[in-house]
Amino acid sequence: MIEVAIMIEGQDGIGWPRWKRLVRTVEDCGYAGLYRSDHFTNPEGPVKDALELWSSLTWLAENTERIEFGPLVSPVSFRHPVITAWQASAVDALAEGRLRLGLGAGWQEREHEAFGFDLLDIDRRFARFEEALEVVTRLLRSEKPVSYSGEFYRLREAVLKPRSPRPGGPPIVIGGNGPRRTLPLAARYADEWNAVFIPAGRFAELSARLDGMLAEAGRRPEEVRRTLMTRVIFGREPAAPERERLEAQGVIAGAAPEVAERLGRLAEAGVQRVMLQWLEIDDIEGLEAMASSVLPQLSGR
Repeated sequence: MIEVAIMIEGQDGIGWPRWKRLVRTVEDCGYAGLYRSDHFTNPEGPVKDALELWSSLTWLAENTERIEFGPLVSPVSFRHPVITAWQASAVDALAEGRLRLGLGAGWQEREHEAFGFDLLDIDRRFARFEEALEVVTRLLRSEKPVSYSGEFYRLREAVLKPRSPRPGGPPIVIGGNGPRRTLPLAARYADEWNAVFIPAGRFAELSARLDGMLAEAGRRPEEVRRTLMTRVIFGREPAAPERERLEAQGVIAGAAPEVAERLGRLAEAGVQRVMLQWLEIDDIEGLEAMASSVLPQLSGR
C-alpha cells in the first residue's frame, strides 16, 4: 500500500496560524506525514510569510503523536551541516523518532543573493553538498567523537548530544532526479531517495538505475526507501490537452477515483510514499475531502 503524505511550500505565506491548522489537519485526517520546503522566499513575485523551518518542525514534534515529517529539502548552502545535524537530532528526540531529514545542495538564486549566501557554481555546489552529507552522516550515525577535514568543513573530536532515540539518528533523505550527481550521492549516503515531479515510468527507470548504483556501493536496494514529491490538484477535471501536459510533469489531477488510480500506478512503479504538494494552503476542507475519499481506496494496492 502506498503511503500518502502532504507537502507544503513554507515560503508561500505560511505563518503560525496556517501552519498549526495544516499540522492538525494532516494529523487528524490520517495522512502519513507532513513535509515542507525550506526557503526564505519564492524565486519570484512578492515576499510572503515564510515560517522558519526548525521552529515550525519543533512545534509539530511537540503537538503531534503520529505523523512523520521533515524538510524537502533543507539546503546546505545556507544552513551549516553541523547546526542542521544538531537541530535534527534534538527535534527527532522530541518527536520520539518521527523526523526524516531531507538535505539538498541549494538552487534558488534569489534568496542567496538577498541574504548574502554563496550558492556557488554547479560543480562546487555539489562538492560542498557531498562534504555536508559526510559531516551530517558522521555526526548522526556515530556516537564516538568525529573528526573530518575537507575544503568546506572541518571537525575535531565532535560529538552531538542529546541524540536521536534511533540508532544512527533520523533517516537521511536526498531529493532530486539527476542521474549524474544526485543518484550517486543517494546511493552512498541516503536512507531515502525522494524524486520530484516525474511520472511513474520515469520514476521506475531512475529507481532501477539507483539499484545498480547501490549494488556497486555494496548496499541492498531495500536499504534506500523510494518516495516521490509531486503536485496534486484535487477535485478538478482538466481538459484533455492540459491533462496530458500535467501528466507529463508528474502532476496528479482529478476527482477521487482519478487520484487513487494515479497513486496506484505510482505504487506499481515502486513508490513507497508520495508527498502531495498542496498549494491551496487555506483549503482545509479539500484536504479533509481528499483524505476521506482517496485514502480508503488505496487499501490493498
